[in-house]
Amino acid sequence: MSVDVLLGLQWGDEGKGKIVDFLAPKYDFIARFQGGPNAGHTLKFDNKKHVLHQIPSGIFRKNKYNIIGNGVVLDPVIFKNEVDAIHEKFNINLYNIVSISNKAQLISPVHRLLDRVLEENKGKKKIGSTLKGIGPTYQDKIGRHGLRVGDVLSNSFKEKYEKQKSYHDYFLEGHYDNSFNSEEENFFVAVDFLKKFNLTDTEYLINNNLRKDKKILAEGAQGTLLDIDFGSYPFVTSSNTTTAGACIGLGISPKMINNVYGIFKAYCTRVGAGPFPTELFDDIGDKIAQNGNEFGSTTGRPRRCGWLDIPALKYSIMLNGVTHLYMMKADVLSDFNEVKVCIGYEYDGKEIDYFPSIIDSDNIKPIYKSFSGWTSGVNNSRKFSDLEDNFKIYIKFIEDNLGVKVKLISLGPDREETVLLD
Repeated sequence: MSVDVLLGLQWGDEGKGKIVDFLAPKYDFIARFQGGPNAGHTLKFDNKKHVLHQIPSGIFRKNKYNIIGNGVVLDPVIFKNEVDAIHEKFNINLYNIVSISNKAQLISPVHRLLDRVLEENKGKKKIGSTLKGIGPTYQDKIGRHGLRVGDVLSNSFKEKYEKQKSYHDYFLEGHYDNSFNSEEENFFVAVDFLKKFNLTDTEYLINNNLRKDKKILAEGAQGTLLDIDFGSYPFVTSSNTTTAGACIGLGISPKMINNVYGIFKAYCTRVGAGPFPTELFDDIGDKIAQNGNEFGSTTGRPRRCGWLDIPALKYSIMLNGVTHLYMMKADVLSDFNEVKVCIGYEYDGKEIDYFPSIIDSDNIKPIYKSFSGWTSGVNNSRKFSDLEDNFKIYIKFIEDNLGVKVKLISLGPDREETVLLD
């Protein structure tokens, strides 16, 4: 009777979707607990690739039930498009295998417009928003102006929407146009579409099934270093991306948490603005980006690339209580003569071994340890003994410095391109 949590330890894009899909056979329920369509969980199997933005990554496994929790912000239009695309591409009917929390907040056309206008007004101080309306939706949630999924069942839903819209009129006046009117039409069509699903108090659904000894995997979005409180503020997302966020975003007690799977790349990436101590601006960074196809699955923007950052990982492990480490995209670093790992920083003229809360490019410089590289031959490995010695040394160094064992290594996007460690 417990919940396992899977989440990212870096700035998102770690490869969580593949691992949720890989682990799903062990669980009865897969539940998203925060974020919205700014997430992009990529899955590849049977020579097919699909990116999920709002739907939990357990839908491609038979006999698994999927939950969108109260901590999620849901865009009905994007959700409808996702459901339709999955049915067309995979012939999967989601109506009976997905439940949505009545308490999840709805992203409305007003929020998307607000996001665009607010970001434009920031000029050079843009934070790199995905412009999906995420921030304004969470703002309305806290300000108690939000629309919740359960509201779609009310006969007065349109009146509630107009009330929300009027609250923002003072700021958006002059920005409404024909394209906005079209967005509103699509929004109300998608809102009606939501009624085909089980809209319920998912906290009861989850806790009742825990009492029946069902196994639940909580699926996080984004990454720990984008957490609204613990990330590199203000260059963060609008939700709590840590283990504690799973409790709040699903309605479960902290004592229900068992294993915490921390997902990280063998290097680092970041999309959008914000501090990135190990970022590379040379040919090596370009090669990592090229090898790893590092373009955002939600925005399509090129990701910034850099070496693995041990102090940042230590920080994330501490915040989340990580019990298992899963290393992703290790194949991307194949055929490098030298691989580096950040073990500390020169920070305001002093050497430190922890991840500071206030960072800019002028006050921090990474301190590296170098390793001999490994060849692309490791990409065909399916067990630990097949891995090259140089790669094993790299893994052991990471384990020794983080104090947590690496239990899985991903060597490609397919389910089969995975090595399990004892």
